[in-house]
This record gives sequence, C-alpha cells and structure tokens, in this order.
Amino acid sequence: MKRAFAHRSFVIGAILSILLVLAALLSFVWTPYSPYDIDIPSKLLPPSAAHWFGTDPYGRDVASLLLVGARASIAVGVIAVSIGLVIGTAFGLLAAARRGWTEEIIMRIADFGFAFPAILSAIMLTAVFGPGMVNAIIAIGIYNIPTFARITRASANAVWSREFVLAARACGKGAFSITMEHVLPNILSVLIVQATIRFAIAILAEAALSYLGLGTQPPQPSWGRMLSEAQTMLFQAPMLAVFPGVAIALAVMGLNLLGDGLSDLFDPRLARKR
Repeated sequence: MKRAFAHRSFVIGAILSILLVLAALLSFVWTPYSPYDIDIPSKLLPPSAAHWFGTDPYGRDVASLLLVGARASIAVGVIAVSIGLVIGTAFGLLAAARRGWTEEIIMRIADFGFAFPAILSAIMLTAVFGPGMVNAIIAIGIYNIPTFARITRASANAVWSREFVLAARACGKGAFSITMEHVLPNILSVLIVQATIRFAIAILAEAALSYLGLGTQPPQPSWGRMLSEAQTMLFQAPMLAVFPGVAIALAVMGLNLLGDGLSDLFDPRLARKR
C-alpha cells in the first residue's frame, strides 16, 4: 500500500478516476439545474456564480450537463469493457489450453475482428438498427474482444509452461481445472491493467461516436455530443467546447495513468526499466 501511494502515476490516475466516478454518482442525487430543461432566454450565458460553466445554446446549465454526461461515459466504458473482458478472456484461455487448430482458429478470428474498429462497427450497426447507446456499447465491446483474447492467450501460454502447472498436470488435473485454479489467477493482474486502459479507450470511443451522432442520443447528455453542438458556436461561446473537451481529456488521462501505475505495481521490473 505504501508503494502504491508513492507511485506518482498511480496516485494522480486514481484521483482523477475517483473524481470521474464521484461526478457520475453525484449527478444521481444533485445537479445545479435540470440538464433536460430548455431555457432559451438564458442561452449562451458566460460562467458566473449562478451558472459555473455558463449555459449552452438551449439555455441548459453546462455544469449539470457535464455531471450527467459522466454517467454515459462510465456506463459505456464499464459494459463495453466487460463484454470484451469476459468473452475475450474466455477465448484466450481456451486457445492457450487447447492449442493446435483451436488456437489457430481463435487467433485468426481475432485478427479478423481487428479489421472492424469501434467507429466502423457502430456505423454498420447504426445502418441496420439505428443510432443509440446500446449499439455503441455493442460496437466498442466487440472491438475489445480480440484485444483481450490475444493478451489472455499470450499470458496464459507463459503460465502453462511453468513448473507448478506441469506438476498439476502430472497429478492428473484436467485442462479446465488447471485453467481455473492456476492459469487465470496468475494472469488477473495483466487483465486488470488492460481493462483499465481499455476503459479509457472506450470513453474516448463513446465521445467520438456521440460526436458523430451515433452514440448517446438526446435528451441524454453526452460529452461527445456537447462537443458536436459547440462546434457551431466556437466564435460566440468558445468555452462550450473547452469544458467537455477538458472533461474527456482528464477522464482518459486519469485512467491511462491509473493503468500505467497498476502495471508498475503489479510488475516492479517494468518500473525499474523506466
């Protein structure tokens, strides 16, 4: 614990990540104003004591929109990363345990998955089912599966060659038991670090999809859509683009620093190399 608090990247990343979660949780019980109420007479007000970050073209309080918008970012990140983590890890463990043709087929499918990034997948899903948060989550989740499958397979292969696994096989344990009792626990740290990094990428992807109109739909606030709406007001109210942009940057930076810190803490050799 003392080593964790002494790690600068971990501390800064943890603080920023906690602030992101607290902002989303706070929005469930309190916001300065309702983020859904339109007040045209109060549109494009500058930051003040009444409206900390000003108001948007529809008179909505920007601070309230930012707080509620954090919900969408966290929801998409958690669900999309969970989809990739669960399915990708299962395929990666299966590939490492079975090897041979099973491993080859899974890896080739993973290679095929890399050809369809989140935004391209969302465009295809939108063309069929229409835009929305669910389709964005599915697209980002599918994009995460090959990444987790490859990382899990590589990490699991290294564990399968260890002496304690060979001893377990000599004792007559099956592939499933060895995977659950020995392989998975020894690669959890790698998966946790990767999940943290993919969380940051998922937030960025959700913002990009919402900016394009393919992600979170009105009236639900979204940082990406706030950027999209602000682009036509850059000369009248440039701060409208600054606040959601800074929120996205801080969230992504915090999660990346947290992942970097966790990587060093789980494997001190990486910290020494740096």
